[in-house]
Amino acid sequence: MSSNAWQLIAENRIQEAFERGEFDNLPGKGQPLDLTGYFSTPVAGRMAFSLLKSAGVLPPELELLKEVEVLEKAEARCRDERQRARIRDQIQSRRVAFALSLERRHNTRRTDGTMEPSLV
Repeated sequence: MSSNAWQLIAENRIQEAFERGEFDNLPGKGQPLDLTGYFSTPVAGRMAFSLLKSAGVLPPELELLKEVEVLEKAEARCRDERQRARIRDQIQSRRVAFALSLERRHNTRRTDGTMEPSLV
């Protein structure tokens, strides 16, 4: 099937959805789109981050930060010193993994030889 055929099918489906009112109550209707985050993301990561965001999945670095937050709350509630020490070790491990992930992202080279953040 040619790209023109796909384009026609897509346009027809969008028009049908529009006629059914499926676009009437979308969040932000009538407001300008804020694409700052999209365009501030490196080109190589835009599609991946868009897919993750659409699926409600956090990037690995943010997952690690959420884990640290949960562990810190658990540590604050914990009364057993041995368990607190294990939790502190887990917190430290997640922080190291976070730092390494950021470092890896920062040091990934583009195909043109310049530096660009990676996705993992």
